[in-house]
Amino acid sequence: MITIDGSAGEGGGQILRTSLALSLLTQTPVRFERIRAGRRRPGLRAQHLSCVRLAAQVGRAEVSGAELESQSLTFRPRALLAGDYELDLGTAGSTSLVLQTVLLPLLHADGPSRVRLEGGTHNPLAPPFEFLERVYLPWVERAGGRVRPELVRPGFFPKGGGEVRYQITPGPLVGFELLERGPLRSIEAEAYLSRLPDHVARRELDAVAAALELEPEALRVVRPRRPKGPGNALLITLRFAHATEVVSAYGEKGKPAEEVAADAVREAQRLLAGEGVPVGEHGADQLLLLLALAGSGRFRTLAPSGHTTTQQALIPRFLPRVGLPSQELSPGTWELAVDA
Repeated sequence: MITIDGSAGEGGGQILRTSLALSLLTQTPVRFERIRAGRRRPGLRAQHLSCVRLAAQVGRAEVSGAELESQSLTFRPRALLAGDYELDLGTAGSTSLVLQTVLLPLLHADGPSRVRLEGGTHNPLAPPFEFLERVYLPWVERAGGRVRPELVRPGFFPKGGGEVRYQITPGPLVGFELLERGPLRSIEAEAYLSRLPDHVARRELDAVAAALELEPEALRVVRPRRPKGPGNALLITLRFAHATEVVSAYGEKGKPAEEVAADAVREAQRLLAGEGVPVGEHGADQLLLLLALAGSGRFRTLAPSGHTTTQQALIPRFLPRVGLPSQELSPGTWELAVDA
């Protein structure tokens, strides 16, 4: 059994999600201690319990300590089985983060799987559905797996109520290199609006268009059918010749639409100024895990975040033969690699 200090590194839910995924993949039991001990509300929250519940289904695992606010958890997988899996998070928690817990294991299962999740699809501090669809899943396909995503209905904080479906087909994973993004091909902006006035989306899109010099045809308002509650998400998609990036910002009560737009524009401009790197800060940690399972690969990114450095420390605990060398090529530009 591997023992994981849940307060180490970034000290949050990522340690739990990555460890559960690697536990399933290697069929290694794992014990977590001091889960989120340094956070304002330590211990397991509802979002983390959803990850544990779905991972336990996929791995037919024996679990102890899976309770709200628990700072210790034991997870003993007994299998890794394809199947049809459904989970209602019961909150606006991120369906994207829950999926990330089981996606790579299911790519190594004994057949195709289907996963249906209900909860939040566009959440602050989590990748939106479109990031998975346009950025991460194309990496998975390039590595040899096949995943077909479907956004049935978006869900926003605090009501949730979104629904996503994924069809997952396993395949032998192979590494690849992603060292250049190539010239910029297009920038698009989308404003999701649920039970809010039209002017909110229009003001956001007008501000993005002015800052990034976009034409009207690059702007889109998305109004979900049958929404469960109010919500607003602003997405900017940057398409380069060899890479795609998605940045997001979220409306909240009392926050002007122009400030939401400014948040998204600031992140987009940071990526545009990133000396041609093809992988943004928020995808580097997940690409590193994908390539580690493939056994090889190399990519360039911005300065590693706490999530990425946590992955670099965590992956060798389960995959000791995998090396993860990294080097800074120039100020703010890094190259990360996988050697097995």
